[in-house]
Amino acid sequence: MYKTLVRPVVTYACETWVLKENIKTKRRVFERKVLRRIYGPTKEKDGTWRIKSNEELNRLTGNKNIINHIKTQRLDWFGHEHRMPDNNMVKKGYEWSPAITRSLGRPKNRWDDDVNSDITRMKITNWKDCIRDRTKWKTLVEKAKTSLKL
Repeated sequence: MYKTLVRPVVTYACETWVLKENIKTKRRVFERKVLRRIYGPTKEKDGTWRIKSNEELNRLTGNKNIINHIKTQRLDWFGHEHRMPDNNMVKKGYEWSPAITRSLGRPKNRWDDDVNSDITRMKITNWKDCIRDRTKWKTLVEKAKTSLKL
């Protein structure tokens, strides 16, 4: 029920997001708040009620959380983008690089950096070959949904 009602609203256009830590925290807190509302409190043996812990919520959802969902959506889009023909406007926009240089200081995290770090965390070494094979890429993306590495 939660997956079909809330996630599409909360994760609209998440394929293009750069996930910063504060955004991740806010999304996790929101998701747990909604899940606690859906699953309700737990009744103890002595008749008292208590709120479900994060571990209980993880077990109930099968370790599928909103951050993994966002990351798998990004990986899915990444594969789709790389399979596009070279004359496609989206692919041209992805491969375009500005003529100016970045400002001094620590560089901001880019979408491409996030996706590449997700790929290295999943230990995918030959991702270019995997992307060409759509079924193989889909299975890797499905594994990422419940992966604790991501």
